[in-house]
Amino acid sequence: MDRKIAILGAFIVISLCLMSSEKQQVEAAPGKGYLDPASTNYILQPPNITTGQERFFCLARGRCHFIFLTCPKECPLRKPPLSQTNVKACFADCSSRCETTCKHRIPNCNGYGSVCYDPRFVGGDGVMFYFHGANGGDFALVSDDRFQINVHFIGTRPKGRKRDFTWVQALSVMFDSHTLVIAARKVAKWDDHFDALSVNWNGKDIIVPTEGDAEWHDGEEAVAVVERTGLVNSAKITILNGLIQMDVKVVPITEEDDKVHGYNIPQGDAFAHLETQFRFGNLTEHVEGILGQTYRPGYVSPVKRGVAMPMMGGEDRYRTSSLLSTNCASCRFQRPITFTEEKSVPLKLAQA
Repeated sequence: MDRKIAILGAFIVISLCLMSSEKQQVEAAPGKGYLDPASTNYILQPPNITTGQERFFCLARGRCHFIFLTCPKECPLRKPPLSQTNVKACFADCSSRCETTCKHRIPNCNGYGSVCYDPRFVGGDGVMFYFHGANGGDFALVSDDRFQINVHFIGTRPKGRKRDFTWVQALSVMFDSHTLVIAARKVAKWDDHFDALSVNWNGKDIIVPTEGDAEWHDGEEAVAVVERTGLVNSAKITILNGLIQMDVKVVPITEEDDKVHGYNIPQGDAFAHLETQFRFGNLTEHVEGILGQTYRPGYVSPVKRGVAMPMMGGEDRYRTSSLLSTNCASCRFQRPITFTEEKSVPLKLAQA
């Protein structure tokens, strides 16, 4: 009997400690309610002593509430060594799925919310399409009540073509009075060991460390977190505790791609650009943008199916005056009244 009472007492103490840690964690995450259901709402636990597999204690409501999850043996770590970019990482999902899975920490260019190549999109509805844009142009990728994401294109127009070949060279994430700019530096000749990924927060260049957790965040509130997923050229970005998540990778136009597609890339420019994949939480049903519109409930894509390059229009609706402008014909996001452009100076973009 005494032993049962002791065990029960220990369980109560542990539960209270966990709930206290939970409350502290949630309070440190702005916009996140107590016991809010979220796939990443967990407390990291000490790894398995024998196997090294990392473990998680889920706080999300639902069937995963107060459940322990363990990483699979095939991917025991959330953050494999940065030098091992081909090794899959462990992802814990404390939502109704209540599971851990192994995934690569780079954009899946065939997955939902991806923007890759010249540029090819896969919408929130799973439909693939292309968007021309224009060399040097800026467009609203996603515009919703709480944030806006713009992209800046670089491109070429070989003789005889009526439209530019374009690639995403930079993107900006604007929310509240903050601006995060992710860009590919202009590189004359591609080097796999050179870091061409540029990160700018509220007008200031930042350096993301390669040691320790290999991540940068804006401060105690951590409304923006940039985590390296490789020693160079790749990162995971999290905004407002998961309202926006994206995997980003900087890649060049290879000589083979140039020859096959006839891009006519000029000498002395590797045309470094971004491959990205986005995940969003709590979008409104009125979300806009080249990509954003595809996440609306009941959205039906207007692109022509069964063709090699289904094209999405909207250049006139989503063109902005700059990478940091929130004004376009269909844009929804508005800066706070107290916001001034001086707080968010764009980094100098490479021009083709």
